[in-house]
Amino acid sequence: MSELARLDATGQAQLVRDGEVSAAELVESAIRRVEAVNPELNAVITELFEKATATANGPLGEGPFKGVPMMLKDLACHSAGDPFHEGMAFLKRLQWSEPEDQYLAGRFRNAGFVFLGKTNTPELGILPTTEPEAYGPTRNPWDLERSPGGSSGGSAAAVAAGLVPVAHANDGGGSIRIPASHCGLVGLKPSRGRVSLGPDFGDVISGLVAEHVVCRSVRDSAGVLDAICGAMPGDPYAAPDRQRPYSEELGGDPGRLRIGIMTTPPGGRFETHPDCIAAAQDAARMLEQLGHAVEQAHPAGTEDPEYIPSFLLRWTAGIAWNLKYWEAKTGKTIGSGDVEPSTWALAELGRSHSAADYLRAVEYHQRVTRRIADWWQEGFDLLLTPTTAEPATPLGTFAVDPDNPVAPIMRSVPLAAFTAMFNTTGQPAISLPLHRTEEGLPVGAQLVAAYGREDLLIAVAAQLEQAYPWAEHWPPLVADTVGAG
Repeated sequence: MSELARLDATGQAQLVRDGEVSAAELVESAIRRVEAVNPELNAVITELFEKATATANGPLGEGPFKGVPMMLKDLACHSAGDPFHEGMAFLKRLQWSEPEDQYLAGRFRNAGFVFLGKTNTPELGILPTTEPEAYGPTRNPWDLERSPGGSSGGSAAAVAAGLVPVAHANDGGGSIRIPASHCGLVGLKPSRGRVSLGPDFGDVISGLVAEHVVCRSVRDSAGVLDAICGAMPGDPYAAPDRQRPYSEELGGDPGRLRIGIMTTPPGGRFETHPDCIAAAQDAARMLEQLGHAVEQAHPAGTEDPEYIPSFLLRWTAGIAWNLKYWEAKTGKTIGSGDVEPSTWALAELGRSHSAADYLRAVEYHQRVTRRIADWWQEGFDLLLTPTTAEPATPLGTFAVDPDNPVAPIMRSVPLAAFTAMFNTTGQPAISLPLHRTEEGLPVGAQLVAAYGREDLLIAVAAQLEQAYPWAEHWPPLVADTVGAG
């Protein structure tokens, strides 16, 4: 049973279908792994073990992942009757829970997944690290003194250490792809509108946020997306229909693709770390060996120096909105003592923007999006970049300076510069674990496709995975000897 820690979700589900393992055994094995490793990792902040055991022994969704345990990130995707705190001590003190599933949680259940627990996240998912005051820092299983990234850092650490094969994640500026890069995982941010944010939301921050998972294999990423994609009634927009199931792109031939590579961060305000440049360059060589054409080229719109300030305007406005949302939801006033100093300072900054300022930023990003989209129309298939402009940072890097509580968000820019651009454009982007530093830390390479072309990303990612497999690379802290056997 200890071998279950190293199987992906597709592999675990096959064991259940073949009758070799029961759903209850999968769940029990995962519980033992969490109990053995999580005290050192602090990835799982809410245990749902009794509920998971009861679920595994009862009727399950008949989807492709029947009986497979997974984690939910404690942000945006709530599950009926379970604690839901979004990294906030404020909600933790209230012992807040939600009575119903989000649509996404329901689709996970229908796919057959069993919710084992909730994973750690920074307060309101703001920063690209996972060190909330409410629950303490999550540690990276590749180096326990480093961050697993954020805001899906708890989910990424749990999957990287083999606690579960797949975990929910979401992405408003890189929060799927940054932790995937730091923890050596596959992290696909789908196209805007591909996965519904309802029923609570139509969009978040005018369409910046996307939902999916972090996992170890491309087939898991494709299979889960098949299970959760599709608009719901009343969604403000929907991504173009897929031509066939994403799982059918695995092993397919995408043809000879024209790929541009960019290693200078959008906005050009800082330099990319050599290890991150090497990650993109390694990926370029791999793609060329697979027969694709790679050249130095990128969309002109990525060079606009106004991009970063305009993104931060939208981001801080979103933080101010989020506090208003929770005030309305809980019926309680949220003051400066109820949230972390950085959260309050950023919300104050968000409140300083007028409605016209916000709408102007959205319009500016829509204009940039059209310029960037032209590049794909001119004959390019994919853009290749580093996922981040620096490797995993030491824990404490984003600690608040009392004299400058806004500093953590500015410190975040090198981690999110290559990722956040494609939250504004709504394009799908995937981080793949194709490189490691001399110290052994994983560093991701990002591939970006035209809007609606997750199929192309999955096909190419599967090519790379087959030619340059990463499945045998595991961190020093991995729960592979503590199964149920």
